[in-house]
Amino acid sequence: MVARTPSSGTSQAKAGGVPFGIKLAYGSGAITYGIKDNGFAVFLLIFYNQVMGLPADLVGLAVMIALIIDAFIDPVIGHLSDRTNSRWGRRHPWIYASILPVGLSWFLLWHPPQWSEPAMLAYLTGSAILVRSALALNEVPSLAMLPELTRDYHERTDVIRYRFLFGWLGGLTLLFLAYAVFLAPTPEQPAGLLRREGYDAYAITGVVMMTLATLVAALGTHRRLAHPPISLPPRQPLGAELRAMGRTLRNPAFLTLMGAGVFAFANQGLNFATSTYMQLYVWEFPRWAMQVWPATLFAGVVLAFVMTPPVSRRLGKKRGAAVMAAIAVTLGLAPYILRLFGLFPENGETMTMPLFLAIITLATGFGVAPMILTGSMLADVVEDSELKTGHREEGLFYAGNLFMQKCVTGIGTFAAGMLITAVGMPREAVPGAVDPEVIQRLMLVFVVLTLSFFAGAITMFLRFPLDEKGHEERLRLLAARTPAPPAPLH
Repeated sequence: MVARTPSSGTSQAKAGGVPFGIKLAYGSGAITYGIKDNGFAVFLLIFYNQVMGLPADLVGLAVMIALIIDAFIDPVIGHLSDRTNSRWGRRHPWIYASILPVGLSWFLLWHPPQWSEPAMLAYLTGSAILVRSALALNEVPSLAMLPELTRDYHERTDVIRYRFLFGWLGGLTLLFLAYAVFLAPTPEQPAGLLRREGYDAYAITGVVMMTLATLVAALGTHRRLAHPPISLPPRQPLGAELRAMGRTLRNPAFLTLMGAGVFAFANQGLNFATSTYMQLYVWEFPRWAMQVWPATLFAGVVLAFVMTPPVSRRLGKKRGAAVMAAIAVTLGLAPYILRLFGLFPENGETMTMPLFLAIITLATGFGVAPMILTGSMLADVVEDSELKTGHREEGLFYAGNLFMQKCVTGIGTFAAGMLITAVGMPREAVPGAVDPEVIQRLMLVFVVLTLSFFAGAITMFLRFPLDEKGHEERLRLLAARTPAPPAPLH
């Protein structure tokens, strides 16, 4: 392959000083992914299980199959976007092309026909693949912009945290509307989460938000990055292209980071997919708590947004990620462990909900922070790979990361479905009327699985080989190897 400049295919790379408006535009695009992630994790299982009547383990199996099949599309999109040669650059043609497919596929997912169980299972699998594939057209090129926006070690953390902020904001805004409006209890249906028509409004609102967010992000970053690439690797036969992709993705730092992600996103899939069951049947959330829940989670994300940069500067990215992950699991499991030992206030007591929500706010903040640092560390892998291979493939690395997330989140969702079935949770269960032994088993297995996932993630974070000093040295070597890139346009 042809050696490339450190700007890697765009004349708009910059070593630092990304304008605030660009950060906002770049971050706002994550609203689309946040809505999708939240919908899949929080509502999809209970919608197809309790509303449409599909067994929980089959729902989990369908989502896992769909995610794994779709995940193979991500590396292809990343690889092709790295090699896209257009007057709008490498990334923006893909983002613009994703707008209509994202909205249409999201609408279809939440409007299944009243078919037989096997047919509905096939519909869920197919529509889930369509949603994930459409989102890949958007998310892979969008994430790949980060190393092009800045090569500064710490500014990468500062920039990517906006994607987490907006991603959670989008998902939680729609979550709040779902709990407070679309799926609020009615006299006809006191269990609001079982209202079929509420999911219609939820889907349509999601379509509007996702479409607008994608368009705003594309237009907002267009002037900065939508320019013809400086250079591209030569086209090769399919076999040679596949071997080159394999060599790139075997980067040791990348594999270590993906190892951490395997545990972290399996845990996220498990937690999100079981969250509604925990709220309804373990903690028996009153209506006000359901409405406050999205604000509680977003407060945690704001905490992560504020504290991640200084923690990273003080501890370094990998140590910061490991320490904050350890604090997150300690806080997140504390209410469940205390409840198992009879030490947490009982449901209905004055302090139960405020105490639980306060702890979860802190746990969310410390849990999101390692994910922000993971995105920043992944950008650092790009220069490490470029120094070894002579070319940059931001799209391929971020696609590989999404590939891992989709496969592993699917496993987490599958585990959640199996967990719900294994502990004996009945269909159309009524909060407060479930056998206490079922609730005890649910909490116990949840605690054990979560501890296992976090232990693996922390171990892999600590093994990540790249740091700030090495990053600066890699930039120096790359600058000596090739001419400096042109100055960015504003």
